[in-house]
Amino acid sequence: MTSKSLITAIGTYVPAKRLTNDDLEKMVDTRDEWIVQRTGMRERRISGEAEFTSDLCIKAVENLMKTYDKKVDDVDMIIVATSTADYSFPSTACKVQEAFQIKSTGAFDLSAACSGFVYALTMANGLISSGLNKKILVIGAETMSRVIDYTDRTTCILFGDGAGAVLVEYSKETPGFNASIMGTDGSGGQYLYLPGLTGGNRFLVQNGREVYKWATRTVSEGIERLLAQAGMGTDDIDWFVPHSANLRIIESICARSGISMEKTLYSVEYMGNTSSASIPLALDIGIKEKKVKHGDTVLLYGFGGGLTHAGAVVKWGVPDLDA
Repeated sequence: MTSKSLITAIGTYVPAKRLTNDDLEKMVDTRDEWIVQRTGMRERRISGEAEFTSDLCIKAVENLMKTYDKKVDDVDMIIVATSTADYSFPSTACKVQEAFQIKSTGAFDLSAACSGFVYALTMANGLISSGLNKKILVIGAETMSRVIDYTDRTTCILFGDGAGAVLVEYSKETPGFNASIMGTDGSGGQYLYLPGLTGGNRFLVQNGREVYKWATRTVSEGIERLLAQAGMGTDDIDWFVPHSANLRIIESICARSGISMEKTLYSVEYMGNTSSASIPLALDIGIKEKKVKHGDTVLLYGFGGGLTHAGAVVKWGVPDLDA
């Protein structure tokens, strides 16, 4: 299918509260130096008691509208990638629809953990390119702090909260999606999961060692497949934006795939692992640092619980802020 869609705007939001490594030293047996050495993380953002995933989504969309002078009342689909929805139903996407009083739109949540944002982007491209939709809000948002055990030093140092939203619009003249892949290894689900109706507590469980081994191998192989599909090499990529799970995982993936860390964007240092929100947060950082420009070729790659992974090569269609 020929792509007929383009990412035209982006907005983000993170809560005001910061959880620093020094704060964590007072909560569990850990040290700032150890956390930085193992993960590259220094801070994460934590939602307030009355601040839920839908609230983060709404503020990210408001930021998108204000920054790029966009309206969303004519959006005809809302896709929210999240593992920490306010409710099982109504969906978080329905809460977004309510907030902006969008009169005629579909709305649903997508569950693919840390791969969710790229999954949702790929779906949006398919819906638009097939002619079913014209303008889609894609949001990756999480309140991971609500599912983390803050007495477990192996997980509480990793995760933070945040949201990122993009607008994907019909564009016959400037197709924005060059290639995409998705993959799953359900047998690895035991290494990273969030209990639900199967029982147990509601805290996230992770075997970091196993996830690290799977991610570094799978993502580097996926990048090779993705570039082959796009007919490109690493030199054709302006920016690489992987899921910000852990800076050491990102460094290993770059070493294996031959992508320079100098053209790799991440949000992990001051926001932690925000799951489905980490890629749009990293993109927004790249924009604010005057790195990501209109027309750049960007390789996005999400990976995480499921175990799932998804990659996309896109032409960046968002206007430069100083244009």
